[in-house]
Amino acid sequence: MANPQILFIAGTHGNEMNAPWLFNQWIKNPDLINVNDLDIFKVIGNPKALKDCKRYLDFDLNRSFRKEFLNDEKMKFYEVERAREILSKFGPKGLNKCQIAIDLHSTTSAMGSCIVVYGRRPADLAIASLLQARIGFPIYLHEGDDNQKGFLVESWPCGFVIEIGPVPQGLLNAQVINQNRLALEISLQEFAKLGAKKTTFPKKVAIHRHIKSIDFPRSPFGEIDAVVHPLRQCSDWNPIENGAPLFIKADGTIIRYEGKEKLVPVFINEAAYAEKNIAMSLTKREVWDFSKDWEIAINEIFFR
Repeated sequence: MANPQILFIAGTHGNEMNAPWLFNQWIKNPDLINVNDLDIFKVIGNPKALKDCKRYLDFDLNRSFRKEFLNDEKMKFYEVERAREILSKFGPKGLNKCQIAIDLHSTTSAMGSCIVVYGRRPADLAIASLLQARIGFPIYLHEGDDNQKGFLVESWPCGFVIEIGPVPQGLLNAQVINQNRLALEISLQEFAKLGAKKTTFPKKVAIHRHIKSIDFPRSPFGEIDAVVHPLRQCSDWNPIENGAPLFIKADGTIIRYEGKEKLVPVFINEAAYAEKNIAMSLTKREVWDFSKDWEIAINEIFFR
């Protein structure tokens, strides 16, 4: 049976320039990255926003794949219409039926590179575990957040986000471009091994499970009243315990973490999340056994 068709998306946010730049070079030089005879498509998610170097024009494209948005004909935001267009061309029921979607993003936070999976879909966890075993990317499991929905990759049977950083918005950075290229090459290699039935799955996988996101302290008028504490800035993936400083006010007053559990902050002071009232997200690090169900799920996609 044929391998699944795979969709790679860059520029879902128009001010994240590095993966789209790499895509454009790849289109000009198809030999730049070896696709290992896989059936792939490369798409710029939000070309209009990319042209203007804006995160989005009307609405965040990576929150536009909610069913209620897609099914509402009165919803005319450019990004919602773009979501419909991408699905019509490359969705699991589209003209070019893709079963896997990989969405390439960049972050301004000092969390380096990681994989983001949404919920506990077995096939997503199977591939994420393979990438972690190859290149050590942390896995951020985003779940249980009713304020954050409509992520692009959730519309495919299998999909995840690769975050690369840190890099300022709108800036091309050679190291970030190379990290994108490495992530693409390793992903393609692992897909090829899956198709050839040569995959060895790891026994364990480290997961950073989303617990909650927290906002900046704010005044009664809604203004930011304290900033990220210097000891917390640029310390993504470092655990915090009760009493650890989180924020500091102009007068030196420190707001501390109050909690019984040791948690791990990520996306600390991410520039794009200020509009979403997120100063950082808190996760719990867990080590899971690799599940046979994950292997079954990804094999069903490859050998359906």
